[in-house]
Amino acid sequence: MARFRSRHDDPTGRTRARTRSRTRPPLALAVPALLAVAFLLLPLLGILARTQWSRLGTHLTAPGVVEALKLSLLVSLWALGLSLLLGVPLAWLLARVPFPGKPLVRSLVLLPMVLPPTVGGVALLLGFGRRGLLGPWLEDTFGITLPFHTSGAVVAATFVAMPFLVISLEGALSGLKQSYEETASSLGASPVRVFFTVTLPMVAPGLIAGAALTWARALGEFGATITFAGNLPGTTQTLPLQVYLLLQDQPEAATSLSLLLLAIAMAVLIGLRGRWTGTPLAGSRSPAPAAPSSAPLPDSASFPASASASGSAAGTTGAPATERWPLHAEVSGFNELTLDAEPGTTIAVVGENGAGKTTLLRALLGLTPRAHAELTLGGLDVTDLPPHERQVAWVPQDGALFPHLNALANTAYGLRARGVPRATARAEARAWLDRLGVGHLAHRKPAELSGGQAQRVALARALAARPRLLLLDEPLAALDQTTRAHVRHTLRRHLAGFGGVCLIVTHDPVEAVSLADRVLVLADGRTLQDAPPTEVTRHPRSPWVARMLGRNAWPGSATAEGLELPGGGRLVAAEALPAGAPALAIIAPEAVSIHRDRPGGSPRNVWPGTVREITAVGGRLRILVASTEAPDLVAEITPDAAAELGLADGAAVWTSVKATEVTLVAL
Repeated sequence: MARFRSRHDDPTGRTRARTRSRTRPPLALAVPALLAVAFLLLPLLGILARTQWSRLGTHLTAPGVVEALKLSLLVSLWALGLSLLLGVPLAWLLARVPFPGKPLVRSLVLLPMVLPPTVGGVALLLGFGRRGLLGPWLEDTFGITLPFHTSGAVVAATFVAMPFLVISLEGALSGLKQSYEETASSLGASPVRVFFTVTLPMVAPGLIAGAALTWARALGEFGATITFAGNLPGTTQTLPLQVYLLLQDQPEAATSLSLLLLAIAMAVLIGLRGRWTGTPLAGSRSPAPAAPSSAPLPDSASFPASASASGSAAGTTGAPATERWPLHAEVSGFNELTLDAEPGTTIAVVGENGAGKTTLLRALLGLTPRAHAELTLGGLDVTDLPPHERQVAWVPQDGALFPHLNALANTAYGLRARGVPRATARAEARAWLDRLGVGHLAHRKPAELSGGQAQRVALARALAARPRLLLLDEPLAALDQTTRAHVRHTLRRHLAGFGGVCLIVTHDPVEAVSLADRVLVLADGRTLQDAPPTEVTRHPRSPWVARMLGRNAWPGSATAEGLELPGGGRLVAAEALPAGAPALAIIAPEAVSIHRDRPGGSPRNVWPGTVREITAVGGRLRILVASTEAPDLVAEITPDAAAELGLADGAAVWTSVKATEVTLVAL
C-alpha cells in the first residue's frame, strides 16, 4: 500500500521546497552572463598569476615605490578632504533645493565620470593652467601654480573622484524623509544645526560609502594627473604613474604594484558590501515589536518643576511653563480660514483626505508654499520668523524620533537647540520622560521602543521644547487599540496644563471628542464647521464627519416634509427646514430598524434593500443595506436580533426610520 507523506512531516521538505522554488535562468541569458563574469575576472587572474610572490616585498619596498605610495596617500587624502568640503553641500543642494538648471548641474557632476581622464586633464589645463582661464589670476594674485605641482595632482584627483561622493550622498539624502529635518526645525534648530546634528548622522552610511569610493578613485587616478600635473618624482608621480613607468623597464615590479592597488580597491568594495548609494540610518534598523505600555504614569497634572526653573536659568531660551499664548492665524492660499483660540484650547482638525489638514499645520509652521499663515502667538507676530524661531512644535504621524539619538537626547534636542546648557536640558528632558511614564527608557534608541513608547517620547520632546503652539498630526494613528487608548489618556491629562494652543489632526472620532475643546472641520481648505465636539456630534455639517462619527448622512434639498434626495427619493422628518435649502439628514445607526417583511405601523420612511456587509462593533453588529430607492444605510442591531432575522450577505430586507429619528442640518 502506498504511503503518502506531507512535506511538513519530512525534515528535509523545507529545503526541497526552497530548491524547487529557485529560478533556473535560461541558457540564452546564463551563458552570456557567465562570459561577462569571465571577461571581468580573467585580467585580475592574470595579475595574480604573473605576480612574483617571492619578490613582492622587494618590489613594494623599493625607494621609488615607497615615495610614490606616500605621495599617493597624501594626494588621495587631500582630494578626499576637498571633495567632502565641496561635495557634501553640493549633494545636499541637489537633493533638497529645487532651482532652475538643476539637471544641468547634475550633468556637470556626472561628467568627470564619463569623460576620458586625459580629456579631463586637458580641460584642467585650459581652466587652471598658466594660460588657462583662471590660472594667470591665481599665479599673479596668490602665487599659486597648479600644473606640475603636488597641488595640481590634488586638483586632478578631486576633479575625477568627487562625483562619486556627490552621487552617493545625494542618493542617501533623497531617501531620507524630510520630516526628520522639519521636526528638528520646529524644535528650534537652525538649518545649519539640523544639517550637522540630524541630516549628516542619518545619512552616515551613504557618506561613508561615498567617501570610501572617492578615496579609492583618487588613489588610482592616472590620466588627468599625468596630463595636468605631469610625472615628476616626489612631486606628482603617484603610484599609478609609477606603475606606468615600471611597466616599460620592470614589468614584474609593475605587476606587484598593480596587485597592491587591486587589493586596496577590492578591500574598499568588500567593506562597502554593495552600499554604493548609502542607506539612511532610519532604514537600517527594524522597529521593535509593540510591547505593553511601560511604568504607571505619575499623578501630577502640572508641568514639571524643572520646566519653569530651567526657564529662568536659561535666560531667553524659552518661555516658562506659566506663560499663556493665545493664537490668532489668518491662513491664505490653498487654505482660506481664520483661526482664534485661547490658551489651553485643544482643537481637533478633521476632514476627508485632501481637505487641507496637514497643509494647515505646515502653513502654521512656515514649511509649505501652498498656504501662508499670518500668525500671532500671545500678541507676538511670528509671521516673518523662520520655522526654527517660531516656537511652534510639531509631532508628525510617525513621531520622527531621530534614530541616532536615545530617548533622553531626543527629548533634550529642542532645549539644546535653544541654547539651554546640556545638564539643564537633560534634567528637564528626563523630567518630561518621567512625566509621560517612559523615564526608564531614557537610554534606549527609537528602534528599541514600542509604538506607544515612541509616541510618548515624541510628545515629551515637543512639550520639552517650550512651544507656544503645539501641532500633532495624527499622533495615535499607528498604534493598536489598547496602546492608543492608553496614550490618549496620557495626552489628555498632559494637554490640560499646556499654556498654548494645540491642534490635533485626526480621523478618529474618539480622539476628536475626548481630546478636543473644539472640532475644526475642513473641506477644500475652508472651514466647514468650528464648534464644540457635542455640537459637531449632534449636528455635523459634513457627510464625511457624520460618517466618521458613525452616523448615516444623506445630503439633499429641504422640503416641507423633510428632505428631497438627489436620486429622486424623499425622506420624512419631524422638523422641517426652509424649502429648497441645502441640508444634511443625520440618522443614527441604532435608529434604523431591519425587517424581513414590509413593516406596518408608524414608520414613515420605509425602503426595500439587500444586506451587503455585516461587521462586528463591540458587542453589536453593523449591517450595511443597499437599496435602489435610497442611499446606502447602516443599521446597528444585537447579534441575537440578527440571528432571529436570519441575516446574511445578500439577504433581502426592509429598513425603516421614524421621522422623529431624523435630524436635518442646514448646510
